[in-house]
Amino acid sequence: MPFCEVGKYRYGSGDNSGGGLNGTRIFYRTYGHGPVKVLCIIGFAGTHDSWGPQIKGLTGSETPNDDLLSAADKIPGEDGFGGDEGGIEMCAFDNRGVGKSSVPTKRSEYSTTIMAIDAVALMDHLGWSKAHVFGHSMGAMIACKLASMVPERILSLALLNVTGGGFECFPRLDRQTLSVGIRFLRAKTPELRAAVDLDTHYTKEYLEEYVGTSTRREILHKEYVKGITSSGMQSSYGFEGQMNACWTHKMTQPEIERMRAAGFLISVIHGRYDIIAQIYYARRLAERLYPFCRMVDLHGGHLVSHERTQEVNQALLDLIKASEEKLSAQDWTNLPKKSTGWLSTLSFSRSNAEGETKLTYIFYMMEKFHLVLLYIFGLLTFSLEYLRLTMKSLKPDR
Repeated sequence: MPFCEVGKYRYGSGDNSGGGLNGTRIFYRTYGHGPVKVLCIIGFAGTHDSWGPQIKGLTGSETPNDDLLSAADKIPGEDGFGGDEGGIEMCAFDNRGVGKSSVPTKRSEYSTTIMAIDAVALMDHLGWSKAHVFGHSMGAMIACKLASMVPERILSLALLNVTGGGFECFPRLDRQTLSVGIRFLRAKTPELRAAVDLDTHYTKEYLEEYVGTSTRREILHKEYVKGITSSGMQSSYGFEGQMNACWTHKMTQPEIERMRAAGFLISVIHGRYDIIAQIYYARRLAERLYPFCRMVDLHGGHLVSHERTQEVNQALLDLIKASEEKLSAQDWTNLPKKSTGWLSTLSFSRSNAEGETKLTYIFYMMEKFHLVLLYIFGLLTFSLEYLRLTMKSLKPDR
């Protein structure tokens, strides 16, 4: 099986970070062949095969290269192999803490920076000096860290259903989300976990659509149960570690400026009905990356890459093409030149006089305080709902 030993490469060698890089093995698969290289980083609790619709759409095959016949026995042009000089080779992998990759036992061994180092080591392992990088959810956070660490190795960046981490990871507070959260905590079997994942990843109308005589929910539930059963339920170490990575993630202004200075094109792709990663935060990140960023919002949920596969794949191909043709940032972006939001106004005021800067800081702290209140309210509402359901279950039937 193809594994990358992180400690063997530049960032992983002589590990003094406490990140458990030495001894960490990252499981990966490559698909398709061609000069265009694409690294795919999946999100929280996901495995490499979650990129299946994009791999199929961009390379023409879902069969890993290590399962194919040798190049000498392969007919050029089949399954995206050989023939096409403009072909795409994609690599998808399991992040540490899930799937077949190593599962460190300490939460300190999980952060988006550490996981970005895993990704750099994998690029070194593959011999890729540069690549287009696609990231989904937590994987998009990791992709941002990767792009700020080694911007010279990034050809373009696609951020799917991304947030800025920390408080921004909290889902939308409503009855539906609270119900999903309670069911998630109770899900101890692949069947229960699959049912929760469907309501988390897709819009209700998509799940209720009929494909033949069955609904998408029925079809996808069987696929999810099969996938979870084959890879196994995520361990508590991996779950808590990856949760820690999301919670501690933050993109500083110097990191954003390093990305902007590199000049590569960026596409922020988001499902506008995502209940986990709210689109408001994705837009705010896109605005920070102006003018190199394009915002693509689609009718879908958190796993918009599956729900709106054709549109997402087209957006990704547009990004690759624009990057290869060296399209200017001004021609690429679809964001307004100046935002009228109060957050942008505050950002502008930071460059003004000292008094105005202090005022900006006060409003910044007020925003953080508002998020803390939302967090406390969410915990209280979650606890009350859990207590109500518990009492209801204890109440004898008439």
